[in-house]
Amino acid sequence: MRKFDRLIPHNDLPLLPPSEDIENNPAILKRLVLATRALATVNGNLNRLPNPLMLINTLALQEAKTSTEIENIFTTEDELYKAISDTNKEAISNPATKEVLRYREALWAGFKELQENKTIETNTIKRIFNQIKETNSSYRPPQAQVVIKRGESEFRSGEIIYTPPRGDGVIEALMDNLVDFLNDDEKYPMDPLLKMCVAHYQFEAIHPFQDGNGRTGRILNLLYLFSKGLLSQPVLYMSKFIIVNKEDYYFKLGAVTQRNAWKPWIEFMLEATEKTAAITNTRINEILSQMESTQEYAKGKIKWYNKEVNEALFSQPYIKPRLIGKITGKTSRTTLTKYMDELVHYKILTPRKDGVDVYYLNEDLLRILEG
Repeated sequence: MRKFDRLIPHNDLPLLPPSEDIENNPAILKRLVLATRALATVNGNLNRLPNPLMLINTLALQEAKTSTEIENIFTTEDELYKAISDTNKEAISNPATKEVLRYREALWAGFKELQENKTIETNTIKRIFNQIKETNSSYRPPQAQVVIKRGESEFRSGEIIYTPPRGDGVIEALMDNLVDFLNDDEKYPMDPLLKMCVAHYQFEAIHPFQDGNGRTGRILNLLYLFSKGLLSQPVLYMSKFIIVNKEDYYFKLGAVTQRNAWKPWIEFMLEATEKTAAITNTRINEILSQMESTQEYAKGKIKWYNKEVNEALFSQPYIKPRLIGKITGKTSRTTLTKYMDELVHYKILTPRKDGVDVYYLNEDLLRILEG
């Protein structure tokens, strides 16, 4: 293999599996055990939730926001929570908010697809990308002069740091190898968590799309762990760990490319998995504890309050009256206004006006999500 040159397309990117023996490295194995245990604890905790899918509504939104921030796309929690509590998605004007919501929708769509076939295909990855970017395009065409540059806030901003592979059939061959590596456990008998770490590097190095590769790759991590039974729901959101350790993330990615330094990269990703699992467990515990406390408090004060209403109030932080109407079967505006007034009176929800609309905040859930 020729010496790495950041200005030349990296068509020498080796096919998977890696040449380095990562499976027998003691430091990697130690990290692998810790990460695997942490994931198992998350799965056990998910089973305690009355409706595990509620976490995809709440935590997935936080992941979507943080993941898009890595790509320098910023929106506020306020805009996001209002957007998901509204049915008129066409009324959303903020492009960043739309991008974040598309990320969550792409995660949902990929999750539903894998529930049926359990296998990640190249078309699965393309569909995730298409949903994130709201496009029908496929892999980068051979003539596209795509390069990776330093960010505007970095030293020597705008400098090219990596040129991904390019040419007729090059990306297609690399992506076919990547998907084969993920799916064929007889040909590539590697622990699935290690496969996730390896595949994430390879996907980012291939950089198969014109844009949106980072977000697509992070969704792919989650869906792969789900497809292999390591997660019962796609709720392990590593973007916060990555953004806090962004310099390390990119440095260790580059070290694999330049020096075949797999060990530091895999240790980083396993640490991200372990620590993110610990944070996820804490949030699940806090949500469950708060749900139980709110249910106990409200049922002694509000006659119509029940378990289904309580779960609905923790399905998303911003609530509109129609959600309560859907649960209770009440459609009268007078009745729903009375119900919302009771929830406000007992400080279960807090009203917030936005023009002519009134939203109701579950501040207990907000505190947990943003903590």
